[in-house]
Amino acid sequence: MLAMKLTLILLGAFLYLLGTLGWFLWAGPGLVGIGTTDALLYAFAGTCAWLLISFGLAIHVIKTARPTVGGR
Repeated sequence: MLAMKLTLILLGAFLYLLGTLGWFLWAGPGLVGIGTTDALLYAFAGTCAWLLISFGLAIHVIKTARPTVGGR
């Protein structure tokens, strides 16, 4: 069971890293480089989505590491 959990954690970390690098090194600059209003709105929306995913992931990690904090 430990190997399965470790594999899923590493896969999730790899996919998050791949998505982050793909967004900030390829898709985001490409959309900003186009410069149209639609492309800039898509770039803004994509960055907002990335921020929401990052904050959600951080909250999940914190709640998983310390499940009893805050609850009585």
